Amino acid sequence: MPRLITFFSCTGESAKAMIERPSDRSAAGKALVESLGGTQEAFYWITGKHDGFLISNVPDGVTGAALAAAVGAAGAVVGIESHQIFDHDEQAAIVKQAATALKAYKPPTA
Repeated sequence: MPRLITFFSCTGESAKAMIERPSDRSAAGKALVESLGGTQEAFYWITGKHDGFLISNVPDGVTGAALAAAVGAAGAVVGIESHQIFDHDEQAAIVKQAATALKAYKPPTA
């Protein structure tokens, strides 16, 4: 399963609603991810460009895109950015495959 990190920012309206009526947004994220066959590893609030992020495992890239589309369509969050993340073993496989590809690639400067 691909592992994704998804950054999000709350709209002013949704931030106000969370202040006035606090709720467990991690549970909401977990329910969303599980609704399409994924699992949620982590959910954090952060400071900076985004308000939070979650790390999820999803069946495939289409599922990840569908989750982002659903959240965006609901209108409570904006600035959604999802990126596939890789562990040490996956990074080693990436480098190995890149070495093979590099041998086959002919740059325009060659």
